Amino acid sequence: MKFAVVGGTGLIGSKVVEKLNATGHEAVPHSRSTGLDVITGEGLEHAAAGADVLIDLTNSPTFDDASPAFFRQSMDNLLEAGRKAAVSQYVVLSIVGVDQVPELDYYRAKTLQEELLASGPLPYSIVRATQFMEFVDAIMGWTSDAATVRLPTTPIQPIAAQDVADAVAAVAAGAPLQGIHNIAGPEVFPLDELGRITLAARSDSRTVTTDDTAGMFAAVRGDVLTGKADASLAPTFYADWLASH
Repeated sequence: MKFAVVGGTGLIGSKVVEKLNATGHEAVPHSRSTGLDVITGEGLEHAAAGADVLIDLTNSPTFDDASPAFFRQSMDNLLEAGRKAAVSQYVVLSIVGVDQVPELDYYRAKTLQEELLASGPLPYSIVRATQFMEFVDAIMGWTSDAATVRLPTTPIQPIAAQDVADAVAAVAAGAPLQGIHNIAGPEVFPLDELGRITLAARSDSRTVTTDDTAGMFAAVRGDVLTGKADASLAPTFYADWLASH
């Protein structure tokens, strides 16, 4: 099968391309660096031409109230390109619990992306993943200074980017789900405890202070960002990921 991977040079996209090509498929990465622009539509028709499956791993350049407009325009353009190419499936990567946190602009934008896909003209699959292990440092960086990292107790179920890519590749190579496939890491941590584990593993002398008003995840209610009973659990444990990074 041939796959057009939009956002195919990023953290997840590059791994999806590698995985699909390693299993005998033809996966072609497309991004701004290859001349693609999902907002103007430049290069989209060429990227989708001849593809069996369109995989959308694009991301808004901001997490603020401009992000819904990005996903609305990019989805309009990508769905049209996929329709013209007669792709058999359109796959999007999203976030576990994304529709349960309307307080966050970016989560509302990703929910909009899912809705546009589900109501669009193409067979589709949505892969929802929990928070990436690779993003823990960035999350801590939002509310840290030289001595202290402030984090809420929000339950988080971190998943390795490679496990996300493997799941996206497997779904893309199968029949359209016409629905959502949830994936999650094998362990749940309060975010403040995850921060302490991370700092200790790296011999970082900063202290984590529990603050349920700190950062983006302070807006999350309960355990909505963790995988539920229908989620497939990925194999990589956080301690093992830390040891290899």
